[in-house]
Amino acid sequence: MKMSKLDPPHNNEILKLHLNLDIRIFCSTKSSLYNLKFPIFGRRKRQKNLSLPLQQLQMTAPQISSSSQPLLEDEEQPNTPKNPTPTKKSKKLALIPLIFIIFFEVSGGPYGAEAAIGAAGPLLAILGFLIFPFIWSVPEALVTAELATTFPGNGGFVIWADKAFGPFWGSLMGSWKLLSAVCNLASYPVLCLDYIKLVFPILSSGFPRYIAIFLITMFLSFLNYLGLSIVGYTAVVLGLLSLCPFWLITLFSIPKIDPNRWLSLGQEGVKKDWNLFFNTLFWNLNFWDNASTLAGEVEQPQKTFPKALFSAGIVTCFSYVLPLLGTTGAVPLDQAKWSDGYFANLAAMIAGNWLKYWMELGIVLSVIGLYEAQLSSCAYQILGMAEMGLLPRVFGVRSEWFNTPWIGICVPTLVALVVSYLTFADIVSSVNFLYSLGMLLEFASFLWLRRKMPNVKRPYQVPLSMPGLLVMCFVPSCFLVYVMVVAHRTVYIVSALLTVFAIAWYFFMEFCKTKMWFGFESVEDKVDDEDL
Repeated sequence: MKMSKLDPPHNNEILKLHLNLDIRIFCSTKSSLYNLKFPIFGRRKRQKNLSLPLQQLQMTAPQISSSSQPLLEDEEQPNTPKNPTPTKKSKKLALIPLIFIIFFEVSGGPYGAEAAIGAAGPLLAILGFLIFPFIWSVPEALVTAELATTFPGNGGFVIWADKAFGPFWGSLMGSWKLLSAVCNLASYPVLCLDYIKLVFPILSSGFPRYIAIFLITMFLSFLNYLGLSIVGYTAVVLGLLSLCPFWLITLFSIPKIDPNRWLSLGQEGVKKDWNLFFNTLFWNLNFWDNASTLAGEVEQPQKTFPKALFSAGIVTCFSYVLPLLGTTGAVPLDQAKWSDGYFANLAAMIAGNWLKYWMELGIVLSVIGLYEAQLSSCAYQILGMAEMGLLPRVFGVRSEWFNTPWIGICVPTLVALVVSYLTFADIVSSVNFLYSLGMLLEFASFLWLRRKMPNVKRPYQVPLSMPGLLVMCFVPSCFLVYVMVVAHRTVYIVSALLTVFAIAWYFFMEFCKTKMWFGFESVEDKVDDEDL
């Protein structure tokens, strides 16, 4: 006997199909059940659906299944914000390239460390580069290792401040760090040109110098556009080539070393410049957290980041201490000569002009590595802020060819070009002040996340209880406060104006969201105790 549409067996078959669809959709994401409005148990809307023919429901099932598939894929990485533009999969950054990117973010070699000898003498400089890493670099690296592996998304410290205190503080952190990084970025092509002009004097001033700065900046930025893996392996080559002359000068110094010279506190009558001494240590052992903005591009970041930070720390420490021990022990102290670039003269005195030329070439290579690492950090920070909805979606657009955030590369490049043509001594001091503010917020975010999310899975965790963590963060925080207290009045004014701009920018972005002037990513808070 032929059954009608309303016969019980037919209704049971339809109900089974609905239940199967509901379960598949519910499993794909917590919120999709309500968005698609397919409740498991009957309502009036369900009763209307029951009247549909079975064949029509079967035809709609594949459509619903295919629409739920991306939701399942989005759930695979709950810590990482959604990519705003679909592009081809890029090659992840491996351990060795990441080590050298961190090395260039922090140091780039002992170029510039000579000022510590000129400011306080050999003994204090050597002790400074031995002790300072433990009171500043190690705490910063440990904080970075824990938070970058817990929240391995592009944006790094922006994500941490956002998770700890909300989007306003995340945006402010991003603005402080980005302003600091971009102005530092502008100095690298100028520094590179200062050495190239020794070979080509025509580039010393005027129109040829401006053209040279433009071409150097664009070339280095294009290299970044080709992909982070290329930048990483380029950093490996640049790092080895730029460190080789320091290994050689250390070896050639060994037969000439007089250990008594290491104990000198400086020449008599030369006043110690503590400001210069501490600033030299600070900026030669800083920026460990910058690589955290690349966490979303790293292969297995939970395992790779702690190893890379530890390895980069060893390379950085030895790259300072060994050449300082060798050169200060081999050459009589003339404190007035110990300033930027003096390592090249020491190379000529100890080994000959051939090593001096290599040392000068190494400085150029180091500057290139510094630029590439810094620009990568800026670009992926901008990408991460777009993925978090703190910047318009357009800032997160990736290249279809290389999967790199090309707008995130262009923005710092253009700002760096403008700043590089200006005299910006006070501006550079101001952005260093802003970086110190950002670091204080970073330490606060680290401590508050430990308290706020004690049960979150941390692939790497600093092995200290809360009192120990407070002490660990307190010592470097005191140094940050000292750096800000000794700043000049102009620095306070410029820093205040830039901070006001950063706050205004956040509220302007919020206003743009309400007016829908730009497209923004709508990113829900995917990281909670239950999910992790």
